[in-house]
Amino acid sequence: MRTKIVITVIMISSMMVAQEKLSLTVDQAVQTGLENSKTLKSSQFKVVAAEAKTSEANAAGLPSLKLNAAYTKLSEVDPFTLNFPAFGTLQADNKTVLFNTVKAQLGDNVTNNYTLRATVQQPLFTGGKISGAKDISEASYEATKEDFKKDRSDLIYNIKSAYWNLFRANEFKKMVDENVGQIKAHAADAENMMKQGLLTNNDLLKVQVQLSDALVRQIDAKNNVTLSMIALNNTLGLPLDTEIDIISQLQTGSSSSADINMLVKKAVENRPEILGMNARLKMSESNLSIARSGWYPQIFLVGNYNYLNPNQRIFPSKAEFKGTWDVSVSLSYDLWNWNTSGSQSTQAEAQLSQTEQALSQMKDGILLEVTQSYLTLNQTNERAAVARKGVEQAEENYRVTNERYKKGLNVNSDLLDAEVALLQAKLNYTQSLIDYELSNARLSRSIGE
Repeated sequence: MRTKIVITVIMISSMMVAQEKLSLTVDQAVQTGLENSKTLKSSQFKVVAAEAKTSEANAAGLPSLKLNAAYTKLSEVDPFTLNFPAFGTLQADNKTVLFNTVKAQLGDNVTNNYTLRATVQQPLFTGGKISGAKDISEASYEATKEDFKKDRSDLIYNIKSAYWNLFRANEFKKMVDENVGQIKAHAADAENMMKQGLLTNNDLLKVQVQLSDALVRQIDAKNNVTLSMIALNNTLGLPLDTEIDIISQLQTGSSSSADINMLVKKAVENRPEILGMNARLKMSESNLSIARSGWYPQIFLVGNYNYLNPNQRIFPSKAEFKGTWDVSVSLSYDLWNWNTSGSQSTQAEAQLSQTEQALSQMKDGILLEVTQSYLTLNQTNERAAVARKGVEQAEENYRVTNERYKKGLNVNSDLLDAEVALLQAKLNYTQSLIDYELSNARLSRSIGE
């Protein structure tokens, strides 16, 4: 019995949790989406990697220190000896030996070699290869940051779009539900009037057909709300079954008073795509410098400290550690490489020209986008004003027609037309306000805000 009670409590708790709504304003929805976006996090990691790449490129122009250790086992060889002329006798074992040469062994016969070497290398001149790589990494870092800003801007717009789409779906459902209630009341009145002989059966059928059509729209509107809720949850990175309560309300639109030329200028200065492309233009210029570095020699300063056993610089060699050092300047230069450097330079020049053309094309596209967004915002504002007046007229028309219908002064079809006109006017007005919100968000994104 106790187990059943526990299970029941758990089920009730789960149902209560499932029924809880997540209430969000549009700004809260944007913040939630930014925090949960996996795409944005991936883009952020790209920025981290690009920053680390910059540090790596900067290190290429600094002195490098390397440590090398090795052990070598050598085979036995005959010791190196020298013969010196000499004359004399040697008394040994009660015998007198006459000799005229003396053999001398130089150094030990060492078969175990140990090497410890520390090397310091400093580039002196690379023809711009190192500085070019550094500039490329820095420009790449800037471009990656702008890509992140673009991803963030796109995500904000997508969140706002999904948010207002859910708002529209909810409002459309409310209007359709209201329309269904009106038609049901109309149908009930029609049945009573037919019983009284004031309407024909065909008039009642017309109302019932319109009610069936309204019920179909109601099913579609309900499904639309569910799909819009799922789309918003997906954009926000929330579980798809999360129920979101829309808090923000539509605002009455107002035309943009900003000068179109100022908006275009602001877009060119702020759009992350433009800033990112400018950084990529710098990358192409630096890449050209690297390609041209093949025409110049590469000069390095190298210093070594050797701690060897045996140390070959010390004669005669002995099985003991000795330290020595050396400093050198190395120069390498390709005298002939079948014009590889020229081909690389030509490729880099072509890539630079492509980037310049892409930047110019992007600016043209942004000019068009800003202009369209600006005109669309003003258009949706004008449509909202007209649609609002249309709702007022439709409501008055429905009120008058309904009263006249009940008094028998209007026919059934007049009331049906008034109901349809009222629903359509409300839908148009809500749609125009949604379009204004989306146009405003689109204009903000187009100018880089």
